[in-house]
Amino acid sequence: MDKNSIIGLLLIGGILIGWLVLAQPSKEELAKKQHQYELDSIAKYDQTLKAKTNIAISTTKRGISTPGVLPDSAGVLSDSAKLVLKKQVYADFVDASEGENKVITLENDLVKVNVSTKGGRISSVELKKYKRFDGKPLLLFDADSSTQNITFAAYSKLFSTDSLYFTPDAGNFTVTGEKDSKSLSMRLYAGSKSKYIEYVYTLSGNEYMMGFHLNMVGMQDIIQANVHDVSLNWQMRTPMQEQHHQTQQAASTIYYKYLEKDPDRISETSEENLPMESKVKWVGFKQQFFTSAIIADDGFEKPSNIETVNEKGSKKYVKNYLATLSIPFKHKANETFAMHFYFGPNHYQTLKKYDMQLEYQINLGWKIFGYVNRFLTIPIFNFLDSFNLNYGIIILILTIILKLLMLPIAYRTVLSSAKMRVLKPEIDELTEKFKDDDPMKKQQATMALYKKAGVNPMAGCIPVVLQMPILIALFSFFPASIELRQQGFLWAHDLSTYDSVYNFGFAVPWYGDHVSLFALLMTGSTLLYTWSNSQLMGTQNQMPGMKWMMYLMPIMFLGFLNNYSAGLSWYYFLANMITFGQTWVMQKFVIDSDALHAKIQENKKKPVKVSKFQQRLEQITKDRQQQQTQKKK
Repeated sequence: MDKNSIIGLLLIGGILIGWLVLAQPSKEELAKKQHQYELDSIAKYDQTLKAKTNIAISTTKRGISTPGVLPDSAGVLSDSAKLVLKKQVYADFVDASEGENKVITLENDLVKVNVSTKGGRISSVELKKYKRFDGKPLLLFDADSSTQNITFAAYSKLFSTDSLYFTPDAGNFTVTGEKDSKSLSMRLYAGSKSKYIEYVYTLSGNEYMMGFHLNMVGMQDIIQANVHDVSLNWQMRTPMQEQHHQTQQAASTIYYKYLEKDPDRISETSEENLPMESKVKWVGFKQQFFTSAIIADDGFEKPSNIETVNEKGSKKYVKNYLATLSIPFKHKANETFAMHFYFGPNHYQTLKKYDMQLEYQINLGWKIFGYVNRFLTIPIFNFLDSFNLNYGIIILILTIILKLLMLPIAYRTVLSSAKMRVLKPEIDELTEKFKDDDPMKKQQATMALYKKAGVNPMAGCIPVVLQMPILIALFSFFPASIELRQQGFLWAHDLSTYDSVYNFGFAVPWYGDHVSLFALLMTGSTLLYTWSNSQLMGTQNQMPGMKWMMYLMPIMFLGFLNNYSAGLSWYYFLANMITFGQTWVMQKFVIDSDALHAKIQENKKKPVKVSKFQQRLEQITKDRQQQQTQKKK
């Protein structure tokens, strides 16, 4: 072989090695395949047992002997023969392969938790203080729409606890008083009383938080030596709890928190299978107003992943959640992994008291808007709520308080608009004077007039910008407030969703299948305020294109608000009417247009102070004019 042949072979070998490295699956992909393999293998266990039993019976009838299986004279498998076959499938868990599925209930004044002996799992959870939109009991999930199991490798097989029967330890199930804790131990024995997997559920007084411990006793010789973790699999199809399916779906997703980071979530609008990047503190299956969360004291290990899928076309379920979480196993004689479940409402104070950032599951808005809600809106709202007022009245008082807090800003906005109105005749003269000239000359003359009069045309924009965080924050606050759920006001029976005074019986594109009166009132008040503002400010003849856009935007927004929270539309209606009243009072009784005009005229006589920044702007403008003049020549 010559030199070129050797180089060629080396290049080909390098390419093959590089391709093998790049093409190999990631750890997350391997974990996902392993989990799917586990589920497929588990599903085949019972099928394998039935198949072996049928084969044994068939060969016995034909006079063929099956090793280890001794039929009776009638050709029917004996109990000992059945036990041999079952041991081939279930190994040391053969005694747990059969049993009676019983339900044991743990409950306090807030929650009712049903635990099944089959799988030892929580089969259903009811929140006793809440109801569905149709008045039925509110179940976060039930036995048919959820799974909870541990999967692990043993005897070169994969086992899942959901197909095996646990034994409740009645000695640990105690109810000694209304406020005392209630504890239930569920054990899955592996051949003897000294080897078992144990779930311990503990429910205290009036709490939505429930203790959950996984104990592995004597399992070090059963679980394969090369296995260093077991998988906790938790799946839930979230049921319809609210009146509007699309609104509930848009607010439902999986939240998660790494040990050293703030909580994050899968986007509500996407379907995603997300591998966890590091140890996970908790995972929350969030519905619109309720959450089911699993929390690890020390964090779940990698590989772990979460997945959310929309229940398309279903009228009973909204989304399907799945979490596969790794629990470390060190092959010790006795190991404990401590966890908690939270089954309860998305109520800010309730979640915050646990100091785990569970309250981040309530979407209060991005960054500054969330801060406004946390430190301003929620404290005021809770203070008003302590007086047991109707929530429609609370929103009214809250709106008045916020408007009073923003009154100085509103005054600056109206004052700036009044100055512009006073200057409008002179600006119109400049417009007429320079209508045939270069627009730049008109702009320079207008800015010079502003300087002489001491008027800043942008002064009215700054107060509006300062008010925006509160307006946008409340846009997130009301739809996320569980306090408004199923609370009626006037004709609305539930302020957390849309009000309907008339149903079409069919869906109208862009608008919906009903008429929301609060949304109509909000839209009408916006149009009224826009019209009155243009009249008072003297801008009705300026920028006709912009004028029509200002009228068109509220109408376009109506289609969105028609399906949104009635509480939010009620707030915006009140805010518009109060702003309209404030503006009218200030224009008529606070701001003296004649005095303002006289002051502006005095300012025009004073020498103009030009800042260095303004000087730079003027120099830039002159330079551009000279460049344009030279280009024309």
